[in-house]
Amino acid sequence: MPDYFDELKATMEWMGQQEKIRFIGQSVEWDGHALFKSMAKVPMDKRLELPVFEDFQMGMSIGLALEGWIPVNIYPRSDFLIIATNQLLNHLTNVRIVTEGKLRPRVITRVSVGATDPMHPGPQHCQDYTAALKLMTRGEIEIVELRAKEQILPEYQRAVTREDAKPTILVEYGNLYHMEKGS
Repeated sequence: MPDYFDELKATMEWMGQQEKIRFIGQSVEWDGHALFKSMAKVPMDKRLELPVFEDFQMGMSIGLALEGWIPVNIYPRSDFLIIATNQLLNHLTNVRIVTEGKLRPRVITRVSVGATDPMHPGPQHCQDYTAALKLMTRGEIEIVELRAKEQILPEYQRAVTREDAKPTILVEYGNLYHMEKGS
C-alpha cells in the first residue's frame, strides 16, 4: 500500500499528464526539497524554475491562469507562502469579486508545512498558517489540508477539474512525507 509520499508522487505524475498544467516555483527543475522529489515523473517541459521571489511568483501564476493555463504554484514551506500574501489576498482572493465573476483564475498552490522530525529546522521553516489563511481568504480560495494519503489524488483532481475554477491551496504535511510503510 502506498504511503503519503508515494501517493504524492503518483498524483504529481497524473498532474504532469494534464495538458494545461504548468509547475512553477523554487526547486521544480533542480533538487532542493522534498516537493522536488515528489515530481520525479513530471516532464521537465512542464516546469518553470523561479528565483526566490514568492510574491512575484503568485502574481505570475494569476497571469498564467488568466491566459488559460493551470499553474501549480510550489511553495516548499508555508512560511514562504506568507511572503506571497500580497498577491494572494489583494488580487487572487478578490479578482472574482471585482470582475463580477467574469474572471475566474484557476490557481493551484501546493504548500508544505515543514517537517520537524527527524530534525527541527527552526521556527521560520515549520509554521502552519492554514487557519490564518482561511480567515484572510474569506472562502474565496479553497484551502484543503491533506492530512491523509487517501485525500491527495481526489483533492488535486478536484482542484484541476472543478467547474467553478476556484483557486485552491493544498496543504501538505512534511512530517508525513517520510513515514515508514504501514505506519
